[in-house]
Amino acid sequence: MARKVVVWGTGVVGQLVVRELLDHPEFELAGVIVHDPAKNGADVGTLIGAEPAGIFATTDVASALALDAEAVAYFGPTAEFAEQNIANMAQALYAGKHVVSTSMTPLVYPKPCPPELTKALQKACVDSGKVCYTTGIDPGFANDLFPMTLMGVCGRVDSVRVQELLDYGNYAGDYSVPMGLGAPMENQAVLEIPEILIFAWGHTIPMIADAAGVPLDRIDATYEKWPAPAPIEYRYGTVQTGHCAAVRFEIRGWVGGEPRIIIEHVNRITNDAAPDWPRAASVDNDVYRVIIKGSPDITQETAFRGELDGDPITGGCLATGMRAVNAIPYLSGLEPGLVSALDLPLIPGLGTIRSSS
Repeated sequence: MARKVVVWGTGVVGQLVVRELLDHPEFELAGVIVHDPAKNGADVGTLIGAEPAGIFATTDVASALALDAEAVAYFGPTAEFAEQNIANMAQALYAGKHVVSTSMTPLVYPKPCPPELTKALQKACVDSGKVCYTTGIDPGFANDLFPMTLMGVCGRVDSVRVQELLDYGNYAGDYSVPMGLGAPMENQAVLEIPEILIFAWGHTIPMIADAAGVPLDRIDATYEKWPAPAPIEYRYGTVQTGHCAAVRFEIRGWVGGEPRIIIEHVNRITNDAAPDWPRAASVDNDVYRVIIKGSPDITQETAFRGELDGDPITGGCLATGMRAVNAIPYLSGLEPGLVSALDLPLIPGLGTIRSSS
C-alpha cells in the first residue's frame, strides 16, 4: 500500500515533488497546502502544468492536516522565517504526521542549534510520537551523506572539503542582501557575518566531526568577494562595474590545530566571473564536489540536471525534495524527536526503479 503524503508548499521544490508523487508506486499524494489564495481550489495537476489530477490545493491547513496521511513534506520559506516554519511544522506533528522538510537549514543537525530553535518542535515530536527530519542539498545531503559515505572507504582522512560551485546567473531572486551578489563591494552581506554564516550553513561540520568521533577545536569562516571589471549582463539583470559578481566562502572545522572539515562555496554571476576561483572539472559549472585528502585521496563531482531541460536548478531542487520524501518509510522506527542523517539508514529510494510503461 502506498504511503500517503501531504505536500505543504508549492514553490519550485514543492511543485517538482508533486509531479513525482502523482506517478509513484510507493507514495500517494493525499493533499496539497498552499499559501497563495489565488491557488486555493486549483487542481494540482493544472498547478504544475500537467493534466488535471483530481486533487485540489487548499489554504485550509486544518482540513488538509486532517486527511489520512503518514507524513507532511514541508517546503515552506527559508530559515529567515523561522517562527512561521516552526509553527507550521509543529502543527503538522500535532496532527499526527511525521514531518520531512527542506526549509530550516540549521536543523539538518539539531544538536548544535540553540534551544529556542528546537524546543517547540522537539516537544511537538515527543507529544505526538512523531519524527521531524530536515534535509536539503547544501546544507544537506551534498555535504553530509556524500562526504561521510566516501570517508567510510578510507583508512585515514587528513581533510575533507565539500564544494558548491554554482552559476547564480541562472537563479531568480535577490541575492544582494544575503550574499552580496550584484551589490556594491562595500556593502556587507548578511552571510559575511561569520556567526550567521556558520549558523545558517555550517551545521554539517559538527555532524561530520561527531560521526568520525573527533572533537572540534573551533569553527570559523572566511568570505571573499570579486568585483566585476565591466558590466555583466545575465538573465535577470546586470552587475555593474565594480559591484560583486562572485563570492567565495569557507566554513572550517578545526581539528588538532588544522582546518580539516571545510565547506566551500564558489557562487558566480555567469561562469566568466572569478576565472581563477575553483570551478567544475566535468561540466561548465553547477556541481557539488567532495575532495578527500588521506588514504586514499578521493574526488567526487556530482552534477544535477533536469530530466527534460537539462537545467541544474530543476535537477538540484528535485533531488532536494525527493531526499526528504524518500526518507519517510524509515521514520516510523525512530524515537520521536528531531533527527538528522546520522539517525537514518541508507535510503536507496523505494520504488525508484520501475517500468516506464
